[in-house]
Amino acid sequence: MTLYKQGEFVDLCRGPQLQNTSEIRVNAFKLMSVAGAYWRGDEGRPMLQRIYGTAWEKKKELDTYLDKLADTEARDHRKLIRELDLVSFHEEAGAGLAYWHPKGGRMRVLIEDYWRKLHYEGGYDIVFTPHIGRAWLWETSGHLAFYKDGMYSPIDVDGQEYYLKPMNCPFHIMIYNSRTRSYRDLPLRWAELGTVYRHERSGTLHGLLRVRGFTQDDAHIFCTPEQIDDEILRVLDFSLNLLRGFGFKEFRFELSV
Repeated sequence: MTLYKQGEFVDLCRGPQLQNTSEIRVNAFKLMSVAGAYWRGDEGRPMLQRIYGTAWEKKKELDTYLDKLADTEARDHRKLIRELDLVSFHEEAGAGLAYWHPKGGRMRVLIEDYWRKLHYEGGYDIVFTPHIGRAWLWETSGHLAFYKDGMYSPIDVDGQEYYLKPMNCPFHIMIYNSRTRSYRDLPLRWAELGTVYRHERSGTLHGLLRVRGFTQDDAHIFCTPEQIDDEILRVLDFSLNLLRGFGFKEFRFELSV
C-alpha cells in the first residue's frame, strides 16, 4: 500500500510513480498539453489545471512515440471534418453538439439510405419514437435508478416530469406492448435511427466520438427462447455485411447480456 501526500492532501494511489523527478531523463521527456479539470471530477468544485507530459527510457523511444502521435493527428476525424467542411461544434451554443453542414448532410443521407436498404433486406421494420418521455417510463425501465447521472434534468410539462431520452429501448417496448402479440408474430425486428441525449462530462467530450446529442443506429428483436441462437447469428452476419460496405475488414465482437 502506498500513500502520496502533497500539502495537506493525502491520497491512496496505485503506483508505480517516480520517487523523485530527477529520475526523468531530460532528453526523453516532453510536456504535451495543459487542460482544465474539476477537483475530484466534481463540476461543482473549483477548476484546476492538469499538466500532461510523457517520459521514456531513451530519446529514441520518445521520438518514435511523437512520430506516432503526429501520424494519428493527421488522421484525426476532428481535423478531417473541419477541413472537409462536414461538421462543426460551437461551444457558445452548447458543448458536445454537432452541426452538420450541407456536405456532411449529403454524406449522412447517403449513409442513412444505405442503412435503410440493408435493414429492409435483412427483415427489419423501421420505427420512429419520441425524443422525450415521462418519468414513469424511465422509472419502469430502470434508467432513473441506474443511469440518472447520464440523463438531463427533467422538464416540467403540465405538472409531470419528462426526460430527454438517453436510449431508445423503452420506446420500442412500448410499441411492442401496444397490442397483444402471438408467438406466430415472432421474431419481430425493429430498427430506428433514434436521436438520443446524454449528459456527458465536459472533459470526456471528443469530436463525434463522444457527444451529448447523437443519432444512434439502434435495433431490438423480440423473439421466442428457441429463436435466440439463430437471431444472434443473424445479427452478427448482418452487422458484418453492413460494416464491410464501409471498407472495414477486421472485427472484434463483445456480447453484452
